[in-house]
Amino acid sequence: SIVHHSNNRSFIHYAVLTKNPLVILDGFAGAFPYLMFVPWFWQISPLGTILGLVLGEFHVIWRHVSVMEWKTPQTLERLCNFLCITTPEKHWLHHQDATVAYGDIFTFYDQPAQAWYRFLMSVKKKYKLSRQKSS
Repeated sequence: SIVHHSNNRSFIHYAVLTKNPLVILDGFAGAFPYLMFVPWFWQISPLGTILGLVLGEFHVIWRHVSVMEWKTPQTLERLCNFLCITTPEKHWLHHQDATVAYGDIFTFYDQPAQAWYRFLMSVKKKYKLSRQKSS
């Protein structure tokens, strides 16, 4: 299974070194939304397009360094918390449990996502109870 958010998956499974074609497909599917706009952005600003792609790749690498037991320096962690930027440690929590630490880049998505998740789970629970009563 190529489920990205699973308790039994580690980032190592996503390394291209696994030579698993599904990993490449998963990576391409994740990058496609960014790459599809490159032709239009390139016409506006080639340098800005390159800078955006480089910064995006830096972000992908940085948020996954926690698997190498890297620890965000305390000063940088405080700055990230102030700017609502997800640290690698917080992102890794989301890889371990898909129901926590929402926000791939920014942490301010977490609270609305948690509220939405609780709402969906309550709807699911009510639906199950109504089905049990009707059977």
